[in-house]
Amino acid sequence: LFLAVCAVGIGGTFQYGYNVSIINAPTQHIHRFLNETWTSRYHKELNPDLLTFLWSVIASIFSLGGLCGALIGGSMAIRLGRKGALLMNNVIAILACILMGISFPTGLFELLIAGRFLIGINSGIGICVQPLYIGEVAPKHLRGGMAMGSSIFLTVGILTGQIIGLRELLGGEMYWPLLLSSSCFPAFAQLLFLPWFPESPRYLLIDRGDELSCAKALKRFHGSSEYRREMEDIQRECFALGGEKPKKPWQLFTDRGVRWQLITVIVMTMGQQLSGINAIYFYATYIFEQAGIPAEKIPYVTLGTGACECLTALTCGLLIDYVGRRYLIIGGYLLMTLWSVVLTFSLTYQELYSWVPYVSMTCIFAFILSFGLGPGGITNTLTAELFIQSSRPAAYMIGGTVSWISFFTVGMLFPFIVNGLKQYCFLVFLLECSLVAAFIFLIIPETKNKSFLEIRKEFHKLNFGRNT
Repeated sequence: LFLAVCAVGIGGTFQYGYNVSIINAPTQHIHRFLNETWTSRYHKELNPDLLTFLWSVIASIFSLGGLCGALIGGSMAIRLGRKGALLMNNVIAILACILMGISFPTGLFELLIAGRFLIGINSGIGICVQPLYIGEVAPKHLRGGMAMGSSIFLTVGILTGQIIGLRELLGGEMYWPLLLSSSCFPAFAQLLFLPWFPESPRYLLIDRGDELSCAKALKRFHGSSEYRREMEDIQRECFALGGEKPKKPWQLFTDRGVRWQLITVIVMTMGQQLSGINAIYFYATYIFEQAGIPAEKIPYVTLGTGACECLTALTCGLLIDYVGRRYLIIGGYLLMTLWSVVLTFSLTYQELYSWVPYVSMTCIFAFILSFGLGPGGITNTLTAELFIQSSRPAAYMIGGTVSWISFFTVGMLFPFIVNGLKQYCFLVFLLECSLVAAFIFLIIPETKNKSFLEIRKEFHKLNFGRNT
């Protein structure tokens, strides 16, 4: 089971984290490449406004690709199977890497844009299909910890991207095309290792009706003595579904039986993206400068933020099946609310005392730790748990779409919010975090050690207003 999580993680959420973080290092080099290409092509200087526009297209087209990936990921998981969709996804990643790698030698910055778009599609599909596979192969008592594999690989991807992007490695001017095309290595790794693992047993029995392959896969995952309990659980769910076909995303919006599960996923996904974690990373450089850290040392201090996220994802993975989902996610949001207050004060009085910037630095790390311990990891886990087999791929498509739209919106609007509100922007995030915590406290039941059918029963009263 552990090896299966690693095999799906390396080509799944790892790619997302890695490609989000590697684009920061070569910013200046890509600016120079755009200028030189434009001058040699049109024999005139590139307008600074147009340069900013082209750079923002290269950076943000990734999230547009992610949105497209989220929209097709669920359908691929139904048609090709969870494992088949992940394997096919690597072909997109390899094609993206080739395009980004040859953009510099050919002098075609359009290939860079196309490559970033394709790697976005790859990330969107990975984020959609990987948690589906993990959620379906995990036994009840390990489901939380295994589902955290998605977050662990995402944060490891971010940290790896930060390390590889250092000047001493591939962040130098000569190597940036190699840096952007290095995403092919995780893709090749997944193509090498994933075929050794079986398809999701739930998919085999419920979607394909293949009882023999399901039993075989369960024996591989749970051992020949333990697999029968899981088999009975899957058969109960199969019987409850009564041959119901996988639903399309728009069918979920009209299905009263999943109304509150769907509202929950939308609120949690938007809450995760709009929680202020992006603001923290945006402000990190400024706060480190204020604390007296030399500009050339800041990339190394920023590694600490990536390491921080990794650490909390691992901690959350160890705690989730003991503490439960509700306590961790509510606690995470409430702690983020507290750090938003402290950070607003410390940024306001930054110039007054020499020790205040260190309070701001501590706050940054505390905020990232709180995010990783709750919202960062548990949002994806709960999406897998709140839906039964026929609705789960569509739920991931909706959740993924909301996530990418929120990610894109934050990226576009965020600079304006910061410029307008300065440090008081954290008061907006404070309000958002406390509202999401209140929603989760009032609506979401604890899902620890419960089968998918038991969780559906918990939501039945909310959806229909009675206990039937």
